Amino acid sequence: MNVKRLIIGTRGSDLALWQANFIKDKLAEIGAEAELKIIKTQGDKILNLRLDKLEGKGFFTKELEEELLGGTIDIAVHSHKDLPTTHPAGLTIAAVTEREDPSELLLILKDCVDIKQKLSLKTGAMVGTSSNRRKAQMLSLRSDLNIEDLRGNVPTRIQKLRDENYDAILLAKAGVNRLNIDLSEFHVEVVDTTELVPAPAQGALAIQIRENDKELSDLLQQLNHQETIEAIGVERKVLNLFEGGCHMPLGCYCKKEDGQYEIWTSKAETDEHFPDRFFCRVDSLEGVAEQIVAKFNPERKLPSKVFISREIGEHSYFRKALEKHKIEIEGRSLIRTFPIVNVLDPFYLKHIDWIFFSSRNSVEYFFNLKPLLSKHMKFGVAGRGSEDSLRKAGHLADYVGEGGDIDEVAEAFAELVAGKTVLFPRAQDSLLSIQKALKEDTKVVDLPIYETVIEEDVDQTYADVLIFTSPSNVDAYFVENLLEPEQQVIAIGNSTGKKFDEMGVKYIQPYSPDEIGLAEAVFGIDIKQ
Repeated sequence: MNVKRLIIGTRGSDLALWQANFIKDKLAEIGAEAELKIIKTQGDKILNLRLDKLEGKGFFTKELEEELLGGTIDIAVHSHKDLPTTHPAGLTIAAVTEREDPSELLLILKDCVDIKQKLSLKTGAMVGTSSNRRKAQMLSLRSDLNIEDLRGNVPTRIQKLRDENYDAILLAKAGVNRLNIDLSEFHVEVVDTTELVPAPAQGALAIQIRENDKELSDLLQQLNHQETIEAIGVERKVLNLFEGGCHMPLGCYCKKEDGQYEIWTSKAETDEHFPDRFFCRVDSLEGVAEQIVAKFNPERKLPSKVFISREIGEHSYFRKALEKHKIEIEGRSLIRTFPIVNVLDPFYLKHIDWIFFSSRNSVEYFFNLKPLLSKHMKFGVAGRGSEDSLRKAGHLADYVGEGGDIDEVAEAFAELVAGKTVLFPRAQDSLLSIQKALKEDTKVVDLPIYETVIEEDVDQTYADVLIFTSPSNVDAYFVENLLEPEQQVIAIGNSTGKKFDEMGVKYIQPYSPDEIGLAEAVFGIDIKQ
């Protein structure tokens, strides 16, 4: 294509310039030359107001779009999440590049760190963010936090933290990665997309051009990343159907995994409200945005009572998520656990590289033994529930299993610890799922430390939904009790689900075997009117 030297319009921030130069380099790779033109937007000029107080939409994009329409630039490069869901007449998104990691980064001043608490933040920490979505979700995880407004480009925000205007700040990981910023002076927590759902299209770049520029549109198809386009198409359609802009406390994230699409949605009424969350896994994206939005219809009938086979704390995420909808919780464990080891021989820990915990009980019973651990000891956990328990014991996990599929967790952990020595504190009747997946050169040190005894004469529950949190709890309940015809079952993970497979009972399995995953699963259940 014999194309003229293109002019790329961009904002002047470090991140915007990185993005524009990235596209300039991509264009050069396909034989098109380009130069940059810096344009100030309303969002760059007004720095004393919260973003949701600015008039209208597209306050980081409007001026770029006006220059595109006026013909003074040929291309505008945007962070896709900044774009309104409706384009100005005459403009189009010609290409979307491959998405960067859409996770959030929490940067914490080192003297404000408390690793025993979720997200490693001390009680009452002041966290800077100007995003209603981040604020609502952060407060759902830690209601004690003080969330304060934070404006400015990425280096400015980091400097404000450095100046101790905040105890911590939240940033998109993609932006920090792109600028290659040294963060060694801070404690850095990566907040996974399953814990804090990103903004629609977070981490993706949009290349906007004039609609009638067919030749340029054809050229830019070489920069298109189809999987990213599909994923953010769903996310932005959800945003559009909710009639929300950048200020709506809405997170929506879609990714393709093993040929299926996994989609998380989090939505709150305001930044002060507890968000509802929904997760779905689908084979096709057709009609899925409409299905997601329908789940958030306030007229939809939710369960009135949920049974769960464990005690639920007064301030737990799960309790808050259900009580928001006046769902009654019947929480009672159907099993008892007892220690079978009272003293730990120091020899056990002498040559250990890793310790892996598959449950909260295994963490608790292990640290009750007051083990003497080397500074170089690494910890793996099956999921976020075990991770939280490990934090309370004063340690951070070096590996956290993602999702409820224990076979996938085992496979990933096996790669990580190949050739190492791993200690497994466990229940006496553990299924040994992780151990069986390890490679031949990995040494296993087995340590049964507690036993499980099922309760006798367990009372039946008439709740709409029954959640079972371990295979032993399933065994305890189904000695005598049966399911009522309309009752629905949730199995926290694979091993619990396998019990129901053996019984021929249908069940739902949450994405993650923790309180967030369980709350998502309950919210997704429709009760017949």
